[in-house]
Amino acid sequence: MDEQPSQEPAGRPLDRRAELSEFLRTRRARLKPEDVGLPDFGRHRRVPGLRREELAQLAGVSVAYYTRLEQGNGRNVSAEVLDSIARALRLTGAEHAHLTHLAKPKQHKKKPSVRPQQVRGALRELIDTFDGVPAYVVGRRSEILVWNRMAAAVFGDWSEVPPQERNWARMVFLKPEYRELFVEWDQKASDMVSFLRMDAGCHPDDPRLSALVGELSVKSEEFRRLWATHDVKEKSHGVKRLHHPLVGELTLSFESFRLVDDDEQSMITYHAEPGSPSSDALRLLASWGRDATRAGTSTPQA
Repeated sequence: MDEQPSQEPAGRPLDRRAELSEFLRTRRARLKPEDVGLPDFGRHRRVPGLRREELAQLAGVSVAYYTRLEQGNGRNVSAEVLDSIARALRLTGAEHAHLTHLAKPKQHKKKPSVRPQQVRGALRELIDTFDGVPAYVVGRRSEILVWNRMAAAVFGDWSEVPPQERNWARMVFLKPEYRELFVEWDQKASDMVSFLRMDAGCHPDDPRLSALVGELSVKSEEFRRLWATHDVKEKSHGVKRLHHPLVGELTLSFESFRLVDDDEQSMITYHAEPGSPSSDALRLLASWGRDATRAGTSTPQA
């Protein structure tokens, strides 16, 4: 179950300066003067949100300096200035990190690797031992790297999906069965785009990521709309509601564990509240195993 995705067509690198410019502009546009304690005299505003001069005032920098930064010129900007701008824009921790990645990129000595991502054998063995707990490892670009039989029973048997399509973003936006699976599909879609944006900020020169974004932008209007928001988010924890084709409604809590020795990979686990109907449904799926996937009429097939 650990076959790696094959190589994909390369895409153009993302323009880091354009990404920085649009990110700052969209963060500024979502704030109103009253949100940050500034008076609003009711003057007509040609654009939504704070003006550049208002943001510069809050951050304690000159208007000219902030304007250059918002135009994508982050050269020589200090961490202290970025911290001030992040506070003025009320950025989340993930947004602050994204801003730093865009404005002060790390210098990579080597070109981005196109080799398949590898998962340690011991980790593969570990998730296979999880009894009744759906678990998988996701890597760069939302690629699904390894999974256990419970994940296959809940989400579909990914071994029957072509390797290059074992990607959460592709499945969420391009496969109708996943739109049916996730009760709050809109939230799942928004999360996926936010994760990809975060990845793009760290690795704008990744040709496979650029190719993925390009493909989804062409094939999905919803992806294009969400990509244009420039929202970013880190994988975390929460609750997902699913509509499984065999057992019906499932309410599962999920946890994300970033690997210490490879921070580009995360293990995701799901569990149900003990004694709940969802817990009973998971036990039923566990008894069926892979047959649970093959018996469903709406689960992915090869």
